[in-house]
Amino acid sequence: MKISIYNDWDHVPKAEAAGEAEVILAWDGEYRKGDIIEFSGITPDEFYVVKVDATIDPALVLIKEETVLFTVPFYEKKTSYNPLSFFGNRHIVTIRKAAEYEVKAYRNLALNPFDQHEVSGVYPHASANVETRGEAVFAARNAIDGCKATLSHGEWPYESWGINRQDDAEITLDFGRKVDIDRIVLYTRADFPHDNWWVEGTFTFSDGSSEIIKMDKKVQEPHIFNISKKGINFLKLGNLIKADDPSPFPALTQIEVYGTETE
Repeated sequence: MKISIYNDWDHVPKAEAAGEAEVILAWDGEYRKGDIIEFSGITPDEFYVVKVDATIDPALVLIKEETVLFTVPFYEKKTSYNPLSFFGNRHIVTIRKAAEYEVKAYRNLALNPFDQHEVSGVYPHASANVETRGEAVFAARNAIDGCKATLSHGEWPYESWGINRQDDAEITLDFGRKVDIDRIVLYTRADFPHDNWWVEGTFTFSDGSSEIIKMDKKVQEPHIFNISKKGINFLKLGNLIKADDPSPFPALTQIEVYGTETE
């Protein structure tokens, strides 16, 4: 495997490192707009643990491509990340093959701080049919980045999935393989009185089944749903019904889905 850092316009490497089961790239220098972090030499359809920056938690992900490109975010694209992410003149980027015990453990199968808006082939992956004004702070990927600060909205750590007042808003969580789940946890945004909240929604699963859920006005507490499904590869949350409140702005801060790999 290999990690390379280069600028998209000239592809001249700023830093590189290679290894077999693990690669650790520590380098001195500054990121510039247009920089790419390239992970290559990957065995498709295997699990890896990727840490793209010292300020971002490691992500246990299924990768289905031989090469993954991560575009270093700048300006508006960076507002959903810690301001210290990709900042300064000393950095570390790592990738390693995930251990079997990590993959088979009971865990939050939705969590992926490495998720990118445009990139497929790395799972879990979040997408949606609407994101408020197309802004990074309201992108679907924010709902699986592990950050659960619900009391405001906008820049990190208050990034969320925003629905742009759209009544048919729907978010999709693609696991990229079959999983067994038994619990779904939602953290809805609670920047009251700016925000509204949902009183009802529907989970639709890849097996064609669905579950209607009821919600209420939460501040920092999660909504917990004990829903068991086996062998699903994606779920959707939609048919969201707002509360009778003047605000038109409900939003989802985080979704967690607990379970294991399907045997």
